[in-house]
Amino acid sequence: MTLYPLDLIRSRFPALVNSRTAHLDNPAGTLVPEPVIAAVAETMATASANLGGHFAASQRADAIWRAAHEAAADFVNAASWQEIVIGPNMTTLAYQMARVIGKTLKPGDEIIVTRMDHEGDISPWLDMAERHGLVVKWLPFDKETWRIEPDNLAPLLSSRTKFLALNYASNMTGSINDAATLTAMAKAAGALVWIDAVQLAPHHLPDVQAVGCDFLVCSSYKFFGPHLGVLWGREALLRALPPHRVRCQSDDLPDRFSTGTPQTELMAGLTATIDYLAWAGEQTGHSGTRREKMAGAYQAFDAYEAGLTRQLVGGLTALPGVRLMGIANPNLFSRRVPTISFVHDRISTHRFAEALAAEDINVWSGHNYALEPARHLGLSEDEGVVRIGIAHYNTAEEIDRTLAAIAKLVPKAAMS
Repeated sequence: MTLYPLDLIRSRFPALVNSRTAHLDNPAGTLVPEPVIAAVAETMATASANLGGHFAASQRADAIWRAAHEAAADFVNAASWQEIVIGPNMTTLAYQMARVIGKTLKPGDEIIVTRMDHEGDISPWLDMAERHGLVVKWLPFDKETWRIEPDNLAPLLSSRTKFLALNYASNMTGSINDAATLTAMAKAAGALVWIDAVQLAPHHLPDVQAVGCDFLVCSSYKFFGPHLGVLWGREALLRALPPHRVRCQSDDLPDRFSTGTPQTELMAGLTATIDYLAWAGEQTGHSGTRREKMAGAYQAFDAYEAGLTRQLVGGLTALPGVRLMGIANPNLFSRRVPTISFVHDRISTHRFAEALAAEDINVWSGHNYALEPARHLGLSEDEGVVRIGIAHYNTAEEIDRTLAAIAKLVPKAAMS
C-alpha cells in the first residue's frame, strides 16, 4: 500500500511553502497548486485572444477552450464534453439556468428547494418561482441524522412537481445526502433534478451517471482550481431548453449557453486542476485513465482526511460548552465531508474566528450563505457557526494548533 505523500502534495502548493498559516477555510475556497498558476500565466502570455480566428494565438485559445470542457467532462463523468457549460461561478450559472428552465414551466407548477442549501442553490429558484407563478415547497433535513431523508421528500412529491434543487453536501453541516435515491424519487414523479455538488467535489469525485440527475454544478475554486463554475446537463435537455443569448450566437453545444468572451486563461487553469488531481492519483499508487487516476486520488484523500476529521471532532467534543452542528459519530463519517461547524453556549462565533486568525489559523464564522440551515437549526443568522474545513493538504499539527487555540478561550468562558 502506498503511503500518503503529504510532503510531496504540500510542496505543489506555493501558499504552503515556508508558511505556518493553517488554511482551514477550505469550504469557502481551496488553495491552488503551482501547475494551475503556471497554466493561467502561460495562457495570458501566449493565447490572449478570442476564439475562432485563423491566427496562432486564437487557435491556441480554441484548443484550451476545448481541453477544459473535455477535462470537466472527465471530472463529472459526462457522456460528452458538449454537456459541459463553464461560467464564472455556480451561483451565476444557477441564475442563468433558472431563467432558461423557468420558460418551460407554467403557473401552478411546483418546485422543491431545501432547508440545507447554500443560497446559491435557493435564491435563483425562488426568483424563478416568482417570475413564473410557481408553487415553492421546502424540503427539510433531519436534525438527528443531519441528512435529507427519503421520508422528508416523499410527502412533497406529486404530479405537479416539476423541479427539485438538491445539494449533495452541506457547506454548514458537512452532511452528504443520498443524492441517487432522492434523485430517483423525484424523477419518478416527473421532475427535473438539479444537484449542487460544490461542497462534495473537493472530497469525492462526482459521477453524474451514478446519480441519475439532470444537472450538476460545482465550482473549480472549491476543488483546487481557478474561479470558475462548471455545469453539467443532459445533452437532450441542453438542446431542448431555450437559452438566453445574443442573436448571432452559435446554436451548438455548449456554445448556446456560453455567453460572452470565455475566460480562456482560467479554463487553462481548470484543465491543469484536473491534471493535478490525476497526478495525485499517480502519486498514491493509481493508474489508468485520467478519471481512474482521479478516483484513486480521491480515495487516498478521503482516507487521509478521515483521520484529521476524527482528530478535530474528538478534540472539539471534549471541550465544555461546544456543540457540533453535524455528524459527530466516527462510525458515520462516510456520510459527511470534513467541514466541521460548531457553536459555543457562551462565546461568539466571531470571537473564535478572530482569536484563531491572530494565531495564523484561517477559519470562517457566520452563516456563510447557509442561511436556511441556520434558520432550520434555530441559530442566530449573524452568529451562525464557526466553520473549519479540512482539505487533503492540511496536517495533524495544524489540527492540534487549532484545538489548542480554541481551548484557550473555552476555559475562560467556563470560569466566567
